[in-house]
Amino acid sequence: MKAIALTRYLPIDDSNSLIDVDLEKPVPKARDLLVEVRAIAVNPVDTKVRAPKDQVEPTPRILGWDAAGIVLDVGSEVSLFRPGDAVFYAGDLTRQGCNSQMQLVDERIVGHKPSSLDFAQAAALPLTAITAYEALFDRLGLDPDGENGQPSLLIVGGAGGVGSIAIQLAKIAKLNVVATASRPESVQWVTELGADHVVNHREPLRPQLEAIGLRHLDFIALFNDTDGHWNAATDLIRPQGTIVTIVENKRPLSQDVMKAKSAKLAWEFMFTRSMFQTNDMEQQHRLLHRIAEWVDQGGLRSTVNRVISPISADNLREAHRLIETGRSIGKIVLEGWPLAY
Repeated sequence: MKAIALTRYLPIDDSNSLIDVDLEKPVPKARDLLVEVRAIAVNPVDTKVRAPKDQVEPTPRILGWDAAGIVLDVGSEVSLFRPGDAVFYAGDLTRQGCNSQMQLVDERIVGHKPSSLDFAQAAALPLTAITAYEALFDRLGLDPDGENGQPSLLIVGGAGGVGSIAIQLAKIAKLNVVATASRPESVQWVTELGADHVVNHREPLRPQLEAIGLRHLDFIALFNDTDGHWNAATDLIRPQGTIVTIVENKRPLSQDVMKAKSAKLAWEFMFTRSMFQTNDMEQQHRLLHRIAEWVDQGGLRSTVNRVISPISADNLREAHRLIETGRSIGKIVLEGWPLAY
């Protein structure tokens, strides 16, 4: 089967950073699905895993954690899917990724593809949808059916992949959403997704928020630069409020203000369930089912913003390069395998 892999961790402008390879077709076991991959999306995690370091892989390593495709075969213990099902999923950081024509993935972290979306549109959703859903509803404890009243939520990084989904989920949950964006095109993007207010994260946040009547936020989601936004977030979070972040810090984060406010910090990492094989791992299957329902009912839209074809090492390197600029809006998707390299 065709795949795109790495054996060394190199800068993206090196033609050997991601290479076209041919590998053996994998065989499903236990709760595995063998999926024929039709489309893949690229996320910051791909670029972070691929980032240069002194390490050599003895066998080709396949990255990629966003895909949509068709189930070709199933393992002996599979009960949720059957061959022919159209699926979408983010996968497992500890296994081979989706940048291949066929991939093994545990059924418990897979959902049926939204019927109203094509494969490219569907591939843009899983990783960001799982991350945003878990951040809002598992880590912050908000109710997806809107039973929390109308609390205020600040989303830092509103135009990014996770932020773009989080805005929509927060509006489904009836929150008062403030999203950050700094460029005209990103301001327009988050506004179209449903943000009630937009503030510029490159300017001091407090005066902008006070101008719209918000002295404190009930909840804050940091989807970009935890270090850079930490002091503003701790200043703005209400006493006994909660901050959730998905971005690892590089420096110590002062806890003095958090302690004084009895505020909470929650971490979200969507690979936790699959990495540790948690007892509630199947929750991601159910979560993706709910995402698909919202999409098919018109309450949630795919955030794909660019589709590149075909799926090849050259095009995947270009997608990584665009992600590494830090200026991409929405999701970048690759679809369709070439007949030959």
